[in-house]
Amino acid sequence: MTIQVEADVLSKFVAALFCACGAPAGVANKVAQSLVDSELSGQSSHGVMLVDMYVDRLLNGSVAPAAEPKIVLDLHAVAVLDANNAFGQVVGDEAIEIAVDKARIYGCGIVAVRRGFHFGVARRYALSAARSGCVGVAMCNTRPLMPAPGGAERLVGNNPIAIALPVEGDPPLVFDMATSEAAMGKIRMAAKMGASIPASWAVNADGSPTTDPEEAIQGMLLPCAGPKGFGLSFMIDLMCGLLSGGAHGESVRPLYGDPRIPYDCSSLFMAIDVDHFRDLKAFKDESRAAADRIRASKRAPGVDRLYAPGEPEWTRAAAARGRAALEPAVLSMLERMAHKLDVEPLRIEVEGGSNGET
Repeated sequence: MTIQVEADVLSKFVAALFCACGAPAGVANKVAQSLVDSELSGQSSHGVMLVDMYVDRLLNGSVAPAAEPKIVLDLHAVAVLDANNAFGQVVGDEAIEIAVDKARIYGCGIVAVRRGFHFGVARRYALSAARSGCVGVAMCNTRPLMPAPGGAERLVGNNPIAIALPVEGDPPLVFDMATSEAAMGKIRMAAKMGASIPASWAVNADGSPTTDPEEAIQGMLLPCAGPKGFGLSFMIDLMCGLLSGGAHGESVRPLYGDPRIPYDCSSLFMAIDVDHFRDLKAFKDESRAAADRIRASKRAPGVDRLYAPGEPEWTRAAAARGRAALEPAVLSMLERMAHKLDVEPLRIEVEGGSNGET
């Protein structure tokens, strides 16, 4: 059974944990809000379950909380950033802002990032560009997690990609996917809850299907759509790593590996300014009409509603009404972090209106 926590209370608490690890208040607030937003949209695999891993890396020095990304190449429509192992959300926000600024001038802007850290959900950056009147694209590589179809060796990560289009009104129009059948974060969440996983998600170290999340973590994820997912992930890995001059393949370190060693991932952000192609208002109206066609299309038996890309997450966030639903295992982890860092425990509203601590 999940426990409801006010999002603003949760965000302030998580920010306090990061501040206790040396993060400036502005940085801590940005990262905490990113994690809580993921909870509200139903993407708990990228939510506050990551806090203990973030804290561990902050305390061991592989994430530099006060670092700022450095521009190492700036040429017309393109740029390369050295993230300096800063928080991924801070670097990603700056990268997509640079991409949008360049798109205003050149019609498109492309920013590659090296020496990066986990940046949360890719949709965050694609949507940022879309809200600025641009088509937004964000992608990132991870350490190898998936074998080639029929293989039994980790070769590529479950590298995410997000694409967002400007659209009139809400909900937003954004496609966001990892290239594995399921995100590693979902498997880690299942492990924390003591739950099993579908056999289609992963294989064990020998390449055999497994429903045990611990075996899956030690084994390999399976690519979505077999060779299609593998091929897409392989191309994302190389685009991010080779264009940035950063890590790719096995050079990207395990996110849950030695917390003293930087994650060292690479990412790529793109913005395409619609106004360089056609009238923005007409584009937004037509993209809205296209999304409406999906919602209004004929449904299969037993299906009550059809969604356009990005609509399920938006719908869940609206239905959350500013309250995050956390698993008891996650709340227990947050309690441990508060005790470890000497931060006031998270206070949650319980039935009857009284306040209690985690």
